[in-house]
Amino acid sequence: MNTLPPRLLQRLQEQYADLPDAQQRVVNVIVRDPQSAVGATVEQLAQQAGVSMPTIVRTCRSFGFDSVREFMVALAQDIALGGSYLHRSVQPDDTPGEIASKIVRSATASMSALERELDVAALERAAAAIANAERVDCYSSGATSTFIANDLQARLFRLGIHSNAYFDAHQQLISACTLGRRGVAIAVSHVGRMPTLLEATHFARSQGATVIALTQPDTPLAREADIILGTSVPEDAVMRVGTEAYIAHLLAIEILTVLVGQRLGPKAAERLRQFRSVLAEHGIDSESHVAMTMSWSRAEREQE
Repeated sequence: MNTLPPRLLQRLQEQYADLPDAQQRVVNVIVRDPQSAVGATVEQLAQQAGVSMPTIVRTCRSFGFDSVREFMVALAQDIALGGSYLHRSVQPDDTPGEIASKIVRSATASMSALERELDVAALERAAAAIANAERVDCYSSGATSTFIANDLQARLFRLGIHSNAYFDAHQQLISACTLGRRGVAIAVSHVGRMPTLLEATHFARSQGATVIALTQPDTPLAREADIILGTSVPEDAVMRVGTEAYIAHLLAIEILTVLVGQRLGPKAAERLRQFRSVLAEHGIDSESHVAMTMSWSRAEREQE
């Protein structure tokens, strides 16, 4: 058995003997491979333990959790406290193969937990606000958040939505004072505590704009928003905003833009088709582009 972090996993072991036999089988499955358990469905856990799905729910309640989702979030947080200073799942003596496997499995487990945590109703409200907006401005602070905000802006632009992305604090304030009631401000920050970003979102909201926050729940930014797209992942051992937070934000904006496109209907689909066709014919990375043709050798051009 692997060395286990404290708190929930430790409680599972300490209270194991007092549990009914069926719940002990559930605990055995979880303790044997906590990362896989975080990413598993209730049905999968029940099959692995040889118990019914209600037994999984009762086991979670035995440890003070109202739902399986709450239990799994706590389990994911416990896993985050283990491992080495390089990665929470990696031990210093792990082989390269073990390191690769653990990091991939860790990310997969975090994304599975995220699926259970995402508020679909909030995503739907955000998509409706964006689809009906006169303008959508994306705010960010920090390297990772700025990449996500720029990517989101590009996705919305392709759907035909008037959108911008700002990482400069002054430009964010100028944007905030011009959005108005038909505008939407989307603030991206996993940490959710940057004063300049909070100031911009507060001002945008005071002007009547709808503020959407892509951040962790219960951050100051989340409290400032009209709609919260909460993304919780285990803390990274090295970076303040780690790879799993980065992936979680990418998944969130992917879901959001698909929902927006669905609301916009056929006109959005046709616009995307036109983009694809034009880029295939004229894109700089296309073999039919004049710049690419000029870079070929004479033999290659004659062969064509």
